[in-house]
Amino acid sequence: MEAGEGTPAGQGAVPPSGQQFALTFAGQRALITEVGGALRRYTVDGRDLLDGYGEDEMCTGARGQSLIPWPNRIRHGRYSWHGRTEQLDLSEPSKGGAIHGLTRWANWEVEQQAEDYLSLVHTQHACQGWPWVLSCRLEYRLDATGLSVRTTVVNRSSTACPFGTGAHPYLTVGTRVIDGALAHVPGSVYLPVDDEGIPTGREPVEGTQYDLRHLQPLGTRKIDVTYTDLARDDDGRARVRLAHPDGSPEIALWADEAYPYFEIFTGDTLPQKDRRRTGLGVEPMTCAPDAFNSGDGLITLAPGDAHTATWGIEPHAG
Repeated sequence: MEAGEGTPAGQGAVPPSGQQFALTFAGQRALITEVGGALRRYTVDGRDLLDGYGEDEMCTGARGQSLIPWPNRIRHGRYSWHGRTEQLDLSEPSKGGAIHGLTRWANWEVEQQAEDYLSLVHTQHACQGWPWVLSCRLEYRLDATGLSVRTTVVNRSSTACPFGTGAHPYLTVGTRVIDGALAHVPGSVYLPVDDEGIPTGREPVEGTQYDLRHLQPLGTRKIDVTYTDLARDDDGRARVRLAHPDGSPEIALWADEAYPYFEIFTGDTLPQKDRRRTGLGVEPMTCAPDAFNSGDGLITLAPGDAHTATWGIEPHAG
């Protein structure tokens, strides 16, 4: 490892996100953190593709975090499973809900590491509102096509559990704010939400501000909704594309068929006002928000079952 960013914390002060792990390949550099196993930074030839955070900063806005065992929100942190009601800690007090799972502030351990590959593991034991045990693995890899992130989760309990997963990177193409950037989101349906961020139905994007099925300027539209009915390319991947207005090559965040949903977030409600609209949140998700209650995309993991989902970033899409 190189000195500075990407080195484990030594004596003295410890970075807020713990040890820093650096991957490199042909001009690409990814920095992953011990806390949450999060993708803190990703650069290509020195150019940032993520609106991340510094080594001396705590993660805000869920930047680069993986979301296990649910993405997005659970209304009031409460759900019923096989006749039993569970109450999770309310990790989003402002909306009175539980958000983004249980593992994003946990310490993850290195399983394998090479110059261009890192696998991290974590055991999520039973806790308030979650009476199951999960074995979790995150695999980060750099290659000629870009960055890929593979999430594998195994149910180690004696009973089946509800499950979903997602990720929360913010893309940037170097504009100060995202208003001037061009965006393409391949979803033909969006899920409108109430004041608590919980879906109230399904609506076609056609004729609304949410229609981004063709590359176009984001402008001042404020978006924090889930897209589904995703159009996929010949390789089975759905791609959200972002481009600089000067015509520079597009970047794309892709998700395999395990992810039927994208949450798109323009960052207008972030509590850190200086970080609002500085990156586009593109969140691949295996289920809809509040799926533990609605069942929309919810996965049932039987004892011993494994679930795998993969997403990635292509630095030179199009």
